Amino acid sequence: MRFLTLAAATLAVALPVTAAEAPAKVTVEMANFSYTPADLHLQAGHSVTIHFINTGSGGHDFTAEEFFAAATMDAANRAHVGGAKGRVSLGKGESADVTLVPKAGTYKVHCSHFMHSTMGMTGKIIVA
Repeated sequence: MRFLTLAAATLAVALPVTAAEAPAKVTVEMANFSYTPADLHLQAGHSVTIHFINTGSGGHDFTAEEFFAAATMDAANRAHVGGAKGRVSLGKGESADVTLVPKAGTYKVHCSHFMHSTMGMTGKIIVA
């Protein structure tokens, strides 16, 4: 009996302890009339932190209502995307992080500022 207790204790110490899965991180740069990357590829059901940074000369946003509505996120992150507006708005030089769990699908992205999407500030999010 002592041998079994000792063996169980040794085995418990020898097994590696794994941390909870940390969210993947991706960066989306908002510049003058473009997003980099223009197409964002994410994994469905896996937590991701999207780091948005505005390097343009004025304000920009990342509007993806359907994507943000379908994603799972806490209240603080939901506030970062303007709730139902599904938009991350940043002034010149600002940045923000949004952590969420995306749902499978293909979603359109655009800047809602006047004429920005017409000038090419569009993209898509592919979640597989």
